[in-house]
Amino acid sequence: MKRSTKAALSAFLLTAGLASGAAMAQAAAPAPQPAQVQPITSPSDAQLEKFAAASQKVAMVANEYQPRFDSATDDASRQQILQEADAKMVELVRADGLTVEEFNGIGQAVQQDPQLRERVMQKLDNAPAVQQ
Repeated sequence: MKRSTKAALSAFLLTAGLASGAAMAQAAAPAPQPAQVQPITSPSDAQLEKFAAASQKVAMVANEYQPRFDSATDDASRQQILQEADAKMVELVRADGLTVEEFNGIGQAVQQDPQLRERVMQKLDNAPAVQQ
């Protein structure tokens, strides 16, 4: 089932909230504070295609883990859920040919630049359906 472009992009943007301590922050050991993300303001078409594919998958992981996170009863459980989601998101981003830093940088730029967001939406429109 193919997700609508707007829903997929919205899900990605919302994913930043769930994943701020997860894949959107660092792939390595958790740091006391999230790393500063530098926007990639001029990504290539190939990078945008990889980003679009990865963002759909990352959004699906976020959707999968959000109910578990919301129903967790303590901070330790929430942290474990975030770490598990993080590992999946990092794996998916890398499998689509991007580093976590590239993914985060493009994501930051997409949030700030309406024209870039439109380019990503076009890529999502043309992307094959992502299966859950």
